[in-house]
Amino acid sequence: MHIITRISLSVVLAAGLCACSDGAATVGGKSDSTPPIFPDYASVTVPCNIAPLNFSIRGTDRIRAEFAVKGNGRLKVEGRRGTVDIPIDEWRGLLAEAAGDSVRVTVSAWGASQPEGVEYRPFSFYVSRDSVDGWLAYRLIEPGYEGWMQMGIYQRDLSSFEEKVLVDNSVNDMGCVNCHSFAGYSPERMLFHARGEGGGTVFFDGGEVKKVDLTKVGPGKQGVYPMWSPDGRYVAFSSNSTFQSFFGGHGQTLEVYDQASDLMVYDTHTGEMLVDGRFQTEDRWETFPAWTPPHGHALVFCSAEPHPMPLEREKVHYDILRVGFDPATGAFGESVDTLYNARISGGSASFPRVSPDGRFLLFARADYGTFPIWHDEADLAMIRLDDGTQVDVSALNSTLSESCHEWSSSGRWVVIGSRRLDGRYTRLFIAHVSPEGVCGKPFLLPQRDPEHNMWRLKSYNVPQFVRGEVRLPQKELKNLFK
Repeated sequence: MHIITRISLSVVLAAGLCACSDGAATVGGKSDSTPPIFPDYASVTVPCNIAPLNFSIRGTDRIRAEFAVKGNGRLKVEGRRGTVDIPIDEWRGLLAEAAGDSVRVTVSAWGASQPEGVEYRPFSFYVSRDSVDGWLAYRLIEPGYEGWMQMGIYQRDLSSFEEKVLVDNSVNDMGCVNCHSFAGYSPERMLFHARGEGGGTVFFDGGEVKKVDLTKVGPGKQGVYPMWSPDGRYVAFSSNSTFQSFFGGHGQTLEVYDQASDLMVYDTHTGEMLVDGRFQTEDRWETFPAWTPPHGHALVFCSAEPHPMPLEREKVHYDILRVGFDPATGAFGESVDTLYNARISGGSASFPRVSPDGRFLLFARADYGTFPIWHDEADLAMIRLDDGTQVDVSALNSTLSESCHEWSSSGRWVVIGSRRLDGRYTRLFIAHVSPEGVCGKPFLLPQRDPEHNMWRLKSYNVPQFVRGEVRLPQKELKNLFK
């Protein structure tokens, strides 16, 4: 419930909205502190097309937020139960006016601890002229990975609060669905894996879907962690033998690890699997392949020396390597370069992602292992690919796990999977990245109800930006698994 006032136009809104307020309430005092809002949107940079930044102050009954641009009041929102619910049309007008500038927010609140009301010190957020891709796709899953009776891949309109099922496991008799990937951020070309009896890799291309059993192609291995080449012809996979172990009386409750993993590339034009003997051996584990934009002339991937698992898990340290690739012939290059040397730089690298302009390599770094989600110490790190120097991305990190991440198509935004709110559930944060690689403060994915991210008992997994809404033909999908 809320009241909105366009101050510059002195608009009187409908009586139904006005009934939510007792009128212009007075404030009994002022605070030198900024308001303790949730989520924390103070000093963040947001896209000019993002959904409303609704927020709340826990423990309050009534709240008022006044938004100003260039010193001029533009929007006032009042709400009950301590929640600011910003109408989307008013919000879009505010963003359009503030693009390239800051919005100053003055918050007042009333509650049991401040019955006379208190006005907090204003805070600001910056509205970038850089828009973000319209949709975000992700998997929702219980954080323990013990089961998947209710599992799906979802898509979210980033300019509103609309969330839709992209595909759930009702299509494959409640099996696992995972490993979604999009070709060039396109909603028209994607793939995902459907596990279980009759499973396979489902390819979607321009309204048509087909299922491919990768175990019947090439070396006969299942593929995970797919990444499309920039031209959309090839998909790089790793074939992983993955296990998990649970610990009692240990600070880390769970470790996910591989006991084997290789690198391979699927040619969507010929249906062939391209392999190189160097990346099919037992003396190295290769995983997490990614292409180098803009032409896909190289693959980067993580590689480690094997150790008995899980007993020697703390000895496993993944480097990031790069090998050339010829899109015309499908041949791998002769030389293999080391982009990140774990023995020298420390830790273990996962999820390498190259920026769309090919200049930066963003990855997760934990103390050891291949799955940083369960490592509280895991942070993001970034290097420049032209000279290998490290880039300061401390603004992206917290004291708890940062893991899955992805660039927007423009390279001006990254989405981050982080457990910083409670250490248990992975939630999504978005941050601005300047052309020079300077990262802004991440902000939590906006929700209509600010508490939505806390009471949704699912972890967000493998977030990926998409240029538009994906429309999978559901009937044809189900026919694939009959």
